Amino acid sequence: MYNNLGAQPGVPRPPTNPQPNPFGNSFYGAGSGLIRGGLGAYGEKILGSSSEYVQSNISRYFFDPQYYFQVNDQYVRNKLKVVLLPFLHRGHWTRITEPVGGRLSYKPPIYDINAPDLYIPFMAFGTYVVLAGLSLGLQGKFSPEALNWLFVKGLFGWFLQVSLLKVTLLSLGSGEAPLLDILAYAGYAFTGMCLAVLGRIIWRYSYYFVMPWACLCMGIFLVKTMKRVLFAEVRSYDSSKHHYLLLFIALAQFPLFTWLGNISVNWLF
Repeated sequence: MYNNLGAQPGVPRPPTNPQPNPFGNSFYGAGSGLIRGGLGAYGEKILGSSSEYVQSNISRYFFDPQYYFQVNDQYVRNKLKVVLLPFLHRGHWTRITEPVGGRLSYKPPIYDINAPDLYIPFMAFGTYVVLAGLSLGLQGKFSPEALNWLFVKGLFGWFLQVSLLKVTLLSLGSGEAPLLDILAYAGYAFTGMCLAVLGRIIWRYSYYFVMPWACLCMGIFLVKTMKRVLFAEVRSYDSSKHHYLLLFIALAQFPLFTWLGNISVNWLF
């Protein structure tokens, strides 16, 4: 409004650029900066502690998924020998540690034959499903529905093996082993299952020799591994029942392998 009027005599023109109040701005800047800094530090403290808590619990129960796929051809060959021929393993069963970020951490599978991995279990599970479908095809009973049932049956068998190992550790007061470790140890059972199903495809009667052998080797491998988890990693010891539970793990492989090795259109038998 005033800008449209010319300079008239006797009428003072209001200033277009008033001088700022230096004290008001300084007080406002100091106050807002203090508030922002306090709230920021408080929020960072809360979020930082929350993220550390979440990360600690994730690393405790799930660990890093990428860790379990750091493998190479040499590791796969040597690991299959340990799983399928555990009594020929002359080395130690303890895992190798290394300092990472000021604390000890286990070396990945590519550097440690005793470290668990998920590459072999997943590949063995997929091979088991394929061989089971091939066996059904040779029997003239193949169908997509039957293959789907075999897939679900294998997953359920894997779940039973994980539950068996986890319950055993919990019963001994040792439930701190990462879940992916238990998942890997349980999944190694499909390596022996693949040999048993392949033996049945090649020669029907070889199944009755390969299956007990695979059960025995898997039982020995799990007993050796669980003893290491209990005594070396979790550091729990209960002499009154740990021998019986380890023996139970080994004996439980026979009915589990027999159930998974029965390739038919029936889900239970």
